[in-house]
Amino acid sequence: MRSYNLFRLKSVEGLCCAVPEACAVPAFLGGGRWTFGGKLDDHGPAPLDFDGRAADTAIRFNGFYLFQTVDRRFTCP
Repeated sequence: MRSYNLFRLKSVEGLCCAVPEACAVPAFLGGGRWTFGGKLDDHGPAPLDFDGRAADTAIRFNGFYLFQTVDRRFTCP
């Protein structure tokens, strides 16, 4: 699995954006509406709703992967 930086939208609980560490962070993640939520890699658990195959496809086309999770370990602070 790739290593990702995870971001969470502050106004919508559970809405996350995964960006590969090797890629630039998209501009829409700036401006204070999103918060950095940590890293996702082989050393830690992935959110239950994270789909690696969907992430690969989304990143190929968009450069990021948006997903929503109900996994309480990965909710916004």
